[in-house]
Amino acid sequence: MASDPPVIIRFDHGTLLVSATPGQVFPIIKFLKYDERVRFYRAPAWQYAPLILTLIRAKIPFEDHAKDFLPLELAFRSTFTPRPHQHEALKHWRDSGGRGLVVMPTGSGKTFMAAMAMAAIKRPTLVLAPTIDLMQQWATVLERLFGIEVGMLGGGSRNILSVTVSTYDSAVLNMEFIGNRFGFIIFDECHHLPGAVNRTAAQMSIAPWRLGLSATPERDDDGDLILDELVGPQVYRIEIDELEGDILAPYRTIRFELALDPDEETEYTLAHAIYKDFLQRSMISFERKSDWSRFVGLCARSAEGRRAFEAYLTQRRIARGGKAKFRKTWELIRQHRNDRIIIFTAENETAYHLGEEFLMPVITHRTKAAERKEMLDRFRSGEYPVLITSRVLNEGVDVPEAGVGIVVSGSGSVREHVQRLGRILRAGEGKKAVLYELISLGTSEVNVSRRRREHRAYQRSWRK
Repeated sequence: MASDPPVIIRFDHGTLLVSATPGQVFPIIKFLKYDERVRFYRAPAWQYAPLILTLIRAKIPFEDHAKDFLPLELAFRSTFTPRPHQHEALKHWRDSGGRGLVVMPTGSGKTFMAAMAMAAIKRPTLVLAPTIDLMQQWATVLERLFGIEVGMLGGGSRNILSVTVSTYDSAVLNMEFIGNRFGFIIFDECHHLPGAVNRTAAQMSIAPWRLGLSATPERDDDGDLILDELVGPQVYRIEIDELEGDILAPYRTIRFELALDPDEETEYTLAHAIYKDFLQRSMISFERKSDWSRFVGLCARSAEGRRAFEAYLTQRRIARGGKAKFRKTWELIRQHRNDRIIIFTAENETAYHLGEEFLMPVITHRTKAAERKEMLDRFRSGEYPVLITSRVLNEGVDVPEAGVGIVVSGSGSVREHVQRLGRILRAGEGKKAVLYELISLGTSEVNVSRRRREHRAYQRSWRK
């Protein structure tokens, strides 16, 4: 093998092209697939680091034409002192070879921990975030911490620098061209990564160092396996209750179980009976993921099915937006008149109804970016003491002033419920946070509430 030419590795549109002799291929064959079209071996870009390490260990000469980055000097311009849990997270991540997931609650300093990793690795870095708001937030923080210009890719911006922040969507569209320009890639809110489209952003990057960040990484599909493969194992985890009172504000969670008004109860009972009867006769139990698609398909095929679907929507609307919930919400707003309050709903309809009822600002996915920014700025200044939202404030948006959350309605997702709690937990002098959960008694919401509270953050709560 001494007379063989060196192995040549090139980056090609999100993959690696490898030129090697049969003798050289054997140690690295597990990474390769022969491409008859170009008559070269091809490997996934994300396998760059293990491929290079295997060649080094096998003492096979190679020329690396794939990597298009050099060490980058990064030094903090901030005087912020890292907390012990941030030091621990960084140590565990580095001990794991600079690959893996760090699980920390919202407000506990995930961004600063990631910046600590950037300063330690000193390589060009790409940060992926799920929304434009978060992308802009990351860029602002990193510019302040390092005193450098940070590039942005997404939301109309295309400025690719040594440190760049991108949305997942924009990264997917551009990674085949820039996937070899960064040695370190950070996946914020990494539970978004395993999606069939988003994962390609990780697959088409050669970055040897990888960090996933999330407060709630668990998924009910094979996403955990995908994260482990493309980012690394979970290397550090700390929970909300472990940081309460020091890093995060002390908090309570209080659940109010509210009876439907008599007219609502009658309408709900009738609609629920029609809906459940259709499920039983169609032998649908929702134990399988495919059951929902089957239910919708059956509903579309007959007048009886359409009646059942209307009944489903009716009983859900009553459970999620009963009149008792509106009365209790107003009572809580008056009780916390000196606090900043976020009101959460499951859908836009209830959010807009609450906004009209109380003459308060509403943010949904329909709200334009400039209008949303104005509302958030006024909320932070105190001009707007209350914000009503469906789901767009569940994650990502930095609203440290919020101290009270009111969950009028939501899904059965543990992640969503923990994210909503996280919106109100950023520490402040004398701050004591409280999350209220409003449940319609005698409806499906009782079971929904039970499912979404299956997290240690809710093990100590008060019911009223």
